[in-house]
Formats: sequence, C-alpha cells, structure tokens
Amino acid sequence: MSLLRLCAFPKCLSGRILLEISVRRVPYVDHCLTIRNNIERHISEPPWTSQRRHFSALIPKKEDGKKRVWEQSQLLDVLEARIQQLQSDVIVDVQQEKVQFVKASKSGIGASSGNSPKNVFGERTEVPKAGQTVSKGGGQAVKGESKDASASKSRWMEKLSQEKKTKTKKLKQKLGLEDKPVKSSKGKLMLPGTSHKTISTKAGIKTASTVKKSKSLKNQEHTMAASKHEHSMAAAPVAAANVPIRKAKGKGKASKEPAPELSEARNRAEEMERKAEAKARELAEVEELERKLNQWAVSARPELVQDNSEARVYGDVQRSVRCYLEACVFCGDIDRAHRFLLSHHRMVSRRNLLNIGLYNIMMRVWAKKGSLNQIGRMFILIEEAGLKPNLGSYCAALECMGRNPDCSPHVINRVLRQMEEDGLPVDELFSHCVFRQDERDMVLRAIHTVQPDFQSSINTILQTCSSPLVKDFYTERDLLAVQRLVWHKALVGALREGKIILASSTQKAVRLSLYPYLCLLDEKDYVDIMIQSLSNLPPSGESLHILAKELGNRVHNRFCIRMKGHNQMVDKLSHIYNEYTELLAKDSKEFDVLPRERWWKLEAEHSSGPSLLGDETHWPHMVVVELGTYLVDLMVKHMKVNSDLLNSAYDRKLIPVLYHMYTFRSNKQVGFIKPHPILTQMQQDAMDTTLTFDSYVMPMLCPPVPWTSAKFGAYLLTPTKMMRAVEGANQHEILLEKCQDADLHAVLDSLNQLGNAAWRINQPLLDIIISIFNDKGSEKLDVPPPNSEAPKIPRYNQQDSATFTSAEKAHLKREVVNAKKKCSEMHSLRMDALYKLSIANHMRDEVFWFPHNMDFRGRTYPCPPYFNHLGSDVTRAVLVFAEGKPLGPGGLQWLKIHLVNLTGLKKRSSLAGRLEYANTIMEDILDSADNPLIGKKWWQNADEPWQTLACCMEIANAVRSPDPTHFISHFPVHQDGSCNGLQHYAALGRDVIGATSVNLIPCEVPQDVYSGVAQQVEEFRVRDAEKGLKIAQVLEGFISRKVVKQTVMTVVYGVTRYGGRLQIEKRLKEIDDFPKEYVWDASHYLVHQVFSSLKEMFTGTREIQDWLTESARLISKSGSTVEWVTPLGLPIIQPYHRSRTQMLKATIQYLSFQITHDSKERPDTVKQKNAFPPNFIHSLDSTHMMLTALYCYSAGLTFVSVHDCFWTHAITVDTMNKVCREQFVALHSQPILQELSNFLLKKYCSGLQSEVKSKKFLEYRRMLLLLAKVPQTGNFDLQRVKESTYFFS
Repeated sequence: MSLLRLCAFPKCLSGRILLEISVRRVPYVDHCLTIRNNIERHISEPPWTSQRRHFSALIPKKEDGKKRVWEQSQLLDVLEARIQQLQSDVIVDVQQEKVQFVKASKSGIGASSGNSPKNVFGERTEVPKAGQTVSKGGGQAVKGESKDASASKSRWMEKLSQEKKTKTKKLKQKLGLEDKPVKSSKGKLMLPGTSHKTISTKAGIKTASTVKKSKSLKNQEHTMAASKHEHSMAAAPVAAANVPIRKAKGKGKASKEPAPELSEARNRAEEMERKAEAKARELAEVEELERKLNQWAVSARPELVQDNSEARVYGDVQRSVRCYLEACVFCGDIDRAHRFLLSHHRMVSRRNLLNIGLYNIMMRVWAKKGSLNQIGRMFILIEEAGLKPNLGSYCAALECMGRNPDCSPHVINRVLRQMEEDGLPVDELFSHCVFRQDERDMVLRAIHTVQPDFQSSINTILQTCSSPLVKDFYTERDLLAVQRLVWHKALVGALREGKIILASSTQKAVRLSLYPYLCLLDEKDYVDIMIQSLSNLPPSGESLHILAKELGNRVHNRFCIRMKGHNQMVDKLSHIYNEYTELLAKDSKEFDVLPRERWWKLEAEHSSGPSLLGDETHWPHMVVVELGTYLVDLMVKHMKVNSDLLNSAYDRKLIPVLYHMYTFRSNKQVGFIKPHPILTQMQQDAMDTTLTFDSYVMPMLCPPVPWTSAKFGAYLLTPTKMMRAVEGANQHEILLEKCQDADLHAVLDSLNQLGNAAWRINQPLLDIIISIFNDKGSEKLDVPPPNSEAPKIPRYNQQDSATFTSAEKAHLKREVVNAKKKCSEMHSLRMDALYKLSIANHMRDEVFWFPHNMDFRGRTYPCPPYFNHLGSDVTRAVLVFAEGKPLGPGGLQWLKIHLVNLTGLKKRSSLAGRLEYANTIMEDILDSADNPLIGKKWWQNADEPWQTLACCMEIANAVRSPDPTHFISHFPVHQDGSCNGLQHYAALGRDVIGATSVNLIPCEVPQDVYSGVAQQVEEFRVRDAEKGLKIAQVLEGFISRKVVKQTVMTVVYGVTRYGGRLQIEKRLKEIDDFPKEYVWDASHYLVHQVFSSLKEMFTGTREIQDWLTESARLISKSGSTVEWVTPLGLPIIQPYHRSRTQMLKATIQYLSFQITHDSKERPDTVKQKNAFPPNFIHSLDSTHMMLTALYCYSAGLTFVSVHDCFWTHAITVDTMNKVCREQFVALHSQPILQELSNFLLKKYCSGLQSEVKSKKFLEYRRMLLLLAKVPQTGNFDLQRVKESTYFFS
C-alpha cells in the first residue's frame, strides 16, 4: 500500500463518520456510540490487523502507524465532545436503548493506541441496569479514574458545556419558565429529542423523568463534575414545574372555604393536569414511534439504507467506461483498452471514477492469455486505487494460473489464503461469478492442483420471497415440494437397506426373490415412481391390490424401455420410423401401399443390427403385484411428515403420510391404502395445476407404429399387447403365436387404419365446457359438479341416538351410507372429467393419434384409456378430424341430418323428414351456436347436448361461408347401426321378420325395434289388465320405448332375466309419477314380457342363440373351453375357468387372489355357455367393422368406428354407407354357422370316440349331434341390405 493511501485512510474514515453523524437524527445517537466502539476496536488491534480487515495491503512503516493513531486520537477528541453534547438531550433515549459506553482513558480518548494496558479491546464494561442513568463522560467511571477523567476535560468539553448553559437559559427565557413555575407543559420544558412519561396516581401527578432523575442524581456522586452540572441543568426545570402543583393541592385540602384565588388556582391546576395528560400521551406515542424507528434502523439491510448519491453521480460515467472497455476487448483491440484504463488510473480525479469491475475486465483479458505478470500488475493498480479485490478478481487470477501449466502450486495457495483472509469462500466463485467458454474448467484446474478432492457445492435451496402478501402462496406451494425432497431421500435410503437385506437373505434357492427386480432400474427411478403415485391417490384411498399393480406395471414398462436401449434397438427404430412417416406426410397418398407393408419393406432394407421384434417376456401378474406391494410397504413405513406442519397447535411428532387399513367391499375384507388428511390438504394448498400421466395413457403426438405382428406395434417404446386379456391369462397369446402371419394381415391392417386417423381439439367448444366445469358443473349437461356440491354426510351425537328406536337408527345409518356413496360417486365422476378435460386442454393446439388394439373377441379400442372418441358425449364433442375436407354438394345436408339424429327427436322420421325439420329450426340452431349459454339454449334438451352444440356451430359456420359447398369441414358425421346385434342374428338366420324390424329390408321410414317391442309388451299388458292383474293395471301409461330399450339391446349380448329386471327397475325409478312401491313387481313383470315379445318377433334369432348356448355347455362340460375363428382368421378362446385361490404373502399383508383364467382348472360351464352367444356376435360385428375400415382406406376415406357406429367426413358419408352395406352382405354371404359347426366338430369331436364311448358315450353322442345340426335359415335375400337406407343411418 502506498504511503499516500495509508495516510489518507484515517481522514477518509473520519469524514465518513462525521457525515453519518450529521445526517442522522438525535434518536440514532446509539449508532454514533457504536461507531466509536468500532473505531476503538480497529485502533486497539495491531496495525496489520486493521489494514488486513479493510484492504489487501503491505505492512506500513512504524512512523506511519504512529501518525495514523495520532490523527485518529484527534478525531476521537472531537467525537467525545460531540457525544457529551448530544447526551444531555437524549439521556432518556440512551437509557431505553441500554447503550454501552466504553471507559474513558486518561487522555480523554476512547482507547489508547495499544500502549495502555488498562483499556484494551475486548475488556468488559459495566452495563447500566434498567432505570439507572449513565454518566455523560463515557459511562460509569472505574474506581480511581473519575478524578482523572474530570480533570482531563478538554477545552472542547468546556466550550460545549458553556454553549449548553446558554441554550438552556435562552430557551427558559423564551418559554417564560423562570418566573412562572406553574407551567408544566412537557413539550416546552424539553429539548428536541427528549421525552418524559407522565404517571397518573391517586396522590397526584409526577413525571417519570423526575423519578428517574432523582435516582440518577443520588447514584452519580462519583461521576465527573461536568456531568453533574449538566444533570442539574436538565433536571432543574422539571422540579420547578412540579413543586407549585403540590403546594396548590396542599392548600386546597387545608382550607375549608376556598378563596376565589384558590379556586382559580385549582382550576388552572386541573386544566394543567388535563393538558399534561394529553401531552404525555402524545409524547408516549412519539417515544414509541422513535423506539420502532431505532429498531428498524438496527435491523435494516445496509444496502437499503445507505446513501446512494455517489453512485448516482458516478454511475453513468462508470457505465460509459465499462462499455468502452468491453467494446475494445470484443474487437480484439487489447492495447487500446489497456491504455485507456491506465490513463484514467494515473489521474487522481479520474481514478476515483473507477471501480473494481473495470479492472476485472482487463484481468479477464490477461487471464485468457495466461499472463501472470499482467495479472500481478493489475493487482498493484487495484491497491493504488484504494480498492479491494473481489471474487471476480481472484477468479481471473485462478483462471490464469489454470491456463499456465508452469504455475507453481505455492502461488495458487497464496491466492486461496488471501481469499480466505478477505472473507471470500472459494465456493462462492462458482455461485456468484459469471463464466464464459471454458473459464469454469480453468478455475477448477487451478484449484485441483493444490486441492485434488475439491468439489464446488452450489446452493440449490431457493430463497422465498418475504413479502407477507405472497408468503402463503410460496410457503403452501413449496411445502409439498420440500416434503417430496425429504421423502425422496428417505425412500432412497430405505430402498438401499432393503436391497442389502434381500441380497444377503439365505432363503431357499427354489423360491423367487424380489432382489433382481429391484436392481433393474436406478434407485431414483423406483422412488420417482412411488412419489408420482401419490398425486393420483384419491382422498378416500385405494385398494392395496390396485395400487401395487400400478406400481409394478410402471416398473415393468420402464424396464422394457431400458432393455430396448440396452439392446441398441432405439437407433434403428428411429431411423426406420422417420422414413415410414414420409409416406404418411405425402399429399398424394399411395393407397395401394399399406402401412404394414411399407414398414416391412423398410425393415428388410435395414436388416443389419438388432431385430425390432423383441422377445421380452411379460411378467406374471403375481410378480407385478408382489413387486408393487413391496414398494407400497416402503412408502407406508418411510414417508412421514410432522404432525404440526399445517397446524402449530398440535404437538410435533413424525406421523406416516399413508396408512394401511382394512375395509369391506362386497362382504370381503380388502386391504386399503389411505392418505393422511395432512397430505390431502398439502396437495390442495399446493395449487399444483399439473397432472402427471404415463406416456402410454396419453394420445400420441406422432403416428403410431404399424402393427406388423401380434407383438410389435402401436407405441414406439412402450410395450403394448395387440390383444387385451384378463391379467395373467396367456391362452390368447398362445393361439396368436400358432397363427401364420398372413392369417392376421387383415386384422393388423384394420388396426393400423384406425390408428392412423389424425385428430385435433374443437377449441371453442372446449372453452365452454371448461367454463361450466369451473363454475360448479351441470348434471343436466353431464359436467360433474365439484365435491363442494355433494350432500352433507349426516352427523349424530351418541346421546341423541340413544333415544332413537331401532328402525330410526337403521334409517339414519342408511342415510349416512347413501350420503357417503353419493360423495364418493361425485368425486369419481369429477376426477374422471378433470382427467379428460385436462388432457384435451393440453392437446388443444396439437395434432394427435390414438393407437388401437383389441379385446379377445376382436372388438377394437383406443389404447389411451382416459381421453378418446369412445368416451362420453363431452369427450366426443371436443374431437374433430385433423384433416379437413370440403362439404361438397351434399355435405351440409348430412350435417343437418346428423344434428337431428343427435337430438333424438325424429328417430321414426325419414331422412327427408329430418332434413326438413332441421331447416325449420335454423333459428334455434344459429342461436345455439352464437349464444350457447345465454340464448334460448335449445341444444341443452338434446339426447347428446354437447355433440348437438358442436354440430350447431359447424352448421352456422358453413351456412355463413361464401360457398357452403367449398367450406372446409373437420366435423365427423356418424352413421349408427340399428340394433346391430339383432341385425347380425337376422342375417345369420335369414329371418325376414327380424330383418324387417332392424332395417335390413328397405323401408320408406326407419323401423324402430325398440318401439316395436314396447308396442308388443303393451299388448300383453292390456290383455293381462283385462284379466284383473294388479301390476298390469298399475303399469298403464308407463310402458315406453325408453323403458325397454336397454334390455332389448342387451338380450342379444347375453343379458339374463335378472340383469334385464335390474335395467328395467332403473328406468322405472327415473319416472317421477310411477309409484315406488310397485317398482320391483313391475320390473319383474316387464322383463318376462320383453323376453316373450323378442321370442315371438325374432324366432330365428332365438333358435341360433339357443344352439350356441347348448353347444358351449356341452363343450365345457366335456372339459374344454370354447374356441372359434372369425371369418378374418382371428382365433378366439373364452378364458373362463373355475376359480382357485392364490395367496401372496407380502410384508404389509397377505393378499388373496381369485384366479379364473388358469387353463389347468376345468372350464366354468355357466360362464362358458352364457358368454358364447354374445361373444360370437361381437366377433362378427368387429369383423364387419374391420372389413369396412379396410375398404374405406382403399377408397381414400377417413374412417373411425365406435363398435357399430361409423364416423367419416360429411362429404364421404354416402361412400362409407355404400362400403358398409357391401361388406355386411359379403360377410354374411359366407356360410358362417356351417363353418363354425365344422370347426367345433373338428376341434372337440375328432379322435375321442374310443375314449368317450367307454366313459360318457351319451354326452359325447349328444354333443356330436348338436354341433352337426346347424339351425335352419329363412329365405331373406341379403342383397336387399344394399338398398336399405336405414341399415346404418
């Protein structure tokens, strides 16, 4: 350090202190005293310590140190005198703040220069007690020092004392207090900054300052004479003001007849008392405010309260210099930048404008060049400028040393020690410095030279905003995030310990261990899966079996994806997929090249490398559940939270987040995992607006991989089964593996065609649905209301229930059960709608696809379970085709007909009648489109209200376009089969009557089978009512199409009389006027009449159904399950076997499973025979749909199906109808029943004669004769279906 800088240090320091004293108000005098103490501390230390604290400098010479101490001693003389002067004004304030004074030395300086042994830094000083005043000279004098202190009072002290006397005298004269002792206005008796507290008692009024002054004067006899004089000057006016009041009151008490003068004096005294009390309250308030200001001044951050005037003056200049240097450096003109900095440095006036950041710019330049000499010169310049190196300076130095391989480790150690002495941790280099290019690596290289094990520890804990306005927002949101980090750490540790225990266990080698399954993924992946499951856990809990299955399946899916990466399949798959998508992206589609064929060719072209068709084995269901149960057990045991987290009134203790409990479902005890209310509240308060889903439950943002075999297709990485089955059933996989690849091509291609249909969101309609969802929902519009709208669960006290009868108690219990059931149902529906709308909102700006697979009967389904076009009215309404096509000449008419179909108003009308009706209600259609929530709301009365509203909007946009025929429509138009199950039965049996009822025969108006059955049942009812049957008389006027529709529709799918009765009972309960006491009898009566009516109307249908049922009964009774092959070559087997119980001995509990798919068990005869007819019909309608899909693809149509409901663009409805009818005729032109009979005979009757004759020859013969006897068919002409307008309409 230069001598000039060293000598200037005390002057700068004194100037700064005087500036701070001048700008602070009197109540902040304790800060001045603190400053003095700090100065004493610095001076009492050795000179090297003082220099090191503020600067990085060299050791000064001895003469310089003496001169510096002498100048500081002069400064402290001035400060001592100023403090003496201020203390007389603020003695009460100093008392309240309990300021600690240092002992005064003989020379009158706060501390010696280090030579005096009596006053050394760190020596303890006495702190005055409460209510005790502090002497003005510098605190209570030490014994033997008071005389020296008073004798050494300087001329400054005398001068200031004289000025104080003069000021006090002038103030008293001005206020007139010398000759008027009655005045007691405290504001006028006090100098600015003082305060007195008035204490009211019964005896009279005394000022608090008087009491304090009297005590202090008695205890201050050993203080300095100047201090005594100032005390007397300050206390004298107060005493003079109080004495006359006591005299006046004394006179008032002694005189019996007060004179007028005494009365006037008493009134003046009372008036003065009131004024004194008011002034005392005011002063007390002022005193409290000043106390708060003192506290704020102590606690305030220095950077917020310091004066920034200098920064304002030099800010623009420094920015200009900095910009100039940065521009020169960027251009590579290093010499110009260096000269510019040196020119400012050499001039003292300009040097003051420079800050450390400007020097650091050049230091970074020299660090890049590895010039240690230049770095050293820059440090010298920094010292000459009186600046202190910061983190950026040391960072540049270390970077330079890291780039210089010849740098000595001793030099690096000196830099690190200097940083430590300056109070700059090395870790802060990496958290506060800004690095460019490889600067961070160079700094680390230098540090690793001397500290090889050093690792930068960057603080990852985010600081929370302290504003009370957003405190709850951040704390409630971060609370769950912090807890998740704690749980993550606890679960990782628990998983490691569990793996160690499992690895070291000495169990039998035959028994399978979970240890290998816990080593497939990283520990973090297992924990992420566990924590993710919390977000989907409902407040009411979830069964252990379901939760364990979900966790196990997630682990299995991640393992399969990781296995593909390990086998190097991902790169090859990506390359082939990119070329495959080129076909789908072409404007001119090549419909003669199927997606499956294109993929197969690409795979053949890239035959090198791994095979895409993996041989991964699906985990058994028991392994999946056992693994999931183990993870659930870890969660229950190790995920804990403090009990007082949300309510500080509770005692703090760690409690589990999840509880394992038992409940009863269908009279069976079920293990249940229920979240603690604290977790539920935390999730609600966190306001987490993000739902986490697995990728395989979301729509794909790219076209699906085409199915090329039963094991490969759909998702890119996630394993997907082509045929869904019961968990653990593998009979279907075995059958598919036996099939030839060519036999499955039609099935695979139809799945690919359905999956390649691109979708997008109907945004205007979605916004309306979301607004209603957020506004308490609407049961009428199928938008579930929130839980707040659920009925309150009744609460009853034990005391009140004691007075109830048993019947009343039972009624109350039913009310509670019903209320809980209703709440649970509302919550489930609300969450289901939340999932669907959240996914739709997430996809609102995307084009997406639904990959498809099928069940064991061949019926197709989208793979994403939550959101797809098979969903409810709400879900279907928000989906439109991504590809738009012009309406063409007949497209607008089909939109209008489709609208009427959605309303359900004109089902018995012809297409022309429906179109005419749509034209008559155009006003309502346009009003619904323009004002859906505030208009006439015509659309809300439709059977499918949301699809109706969507169609109204499409029609409004089309009719308002310049040319509706050229209007580009993305809207899907539906064509629904007329009771499709009965259509297939009628076609199989060539039943003319049945075919007429289900519109296989052309008619002018559509035939409604449901209305026909209702009419037939009504005829039966009238006949029975005339006979006097009571229930038939009660049902008069209540038999309608709606009552019998569901039962008629499901009879062909195997519904029993019991199931049909429940369906009719539900419909009768929905009728408000129907007497509830007759619901059971009426439903029992009607189900018999419906079955009788169907038997009369569909004689051929009943014969085929009976033949299928009896065949399945005999086959299953012989010990075999029923199998058959669809006309497209898809093998089907019914996986219904007698159930057996399997026990899983998990740690958390024993789980009992009813296994119904074990092929080693005998077939379940009842299920086999009841399921065969509907399953067979389902296989036929799926075959018809697949055929339609394939030929629509060849015709260039966009085709999507919802089982027996086909969707396409409005312009292609006519083409789709033509294809649909042609393929139905082609399908049923095949001898389906005869081929089925031949297959069953070959499967179950060949080669068994010798064995069966010896055992159950009669049963075998009966089965043989039955299977060979195909039901007779009628004379219905299938070709007439092609002409039927209402076959699909």
